[in-house]
Parts: sequence; structure tokens; C-alpha cells
Amino acid sequence: MIGKIIGALVGREMDRRDGSGGAKGALLGMAVAGGLRRMGPLGMILGGSYVAKKAYDRHKASKRAY
Repeated sequence: MIGKIIGALVGREMDRRDGSGGAKGALLGMAVAGGLRRMGPLGMILGGSYVAKKAYDRHKASKRAY
């Protein structure tokens, strides 16, 4: 279950890059979740750290806007 959540978050972050939402992010999330599950715990760590870094960068950029 955690792998599906991390896959969905990674798909959302990848889809935000091009600015459009929709099915592309969901499909990427499914593919990423499958790949991360096959990699085992290392894949979950990599996926979680990717999402955390993107969230940190977005938070840091919003602080600079003020």
C-alpha cells in the first residue's frame, strides 16, 4: 500500500513538470510503482526521497517569493 502511495506521488511530481494534469501522471505513477516494488526497499527509499526533495524545493521557492 505504501508503494502505491509513493508511486502516485512520484507520478504527480513528474506530471507537474510539464504543467498538464490527467492520465499521464497516473500512468507514470503506476509504472513507477511497479518498478519501485521490484527494486525492493531501495526503490521505496529512492521514490520517497525524490518526492521529499521536490516538496522541499517547492517549499523553499515559496519562501523566496515573499
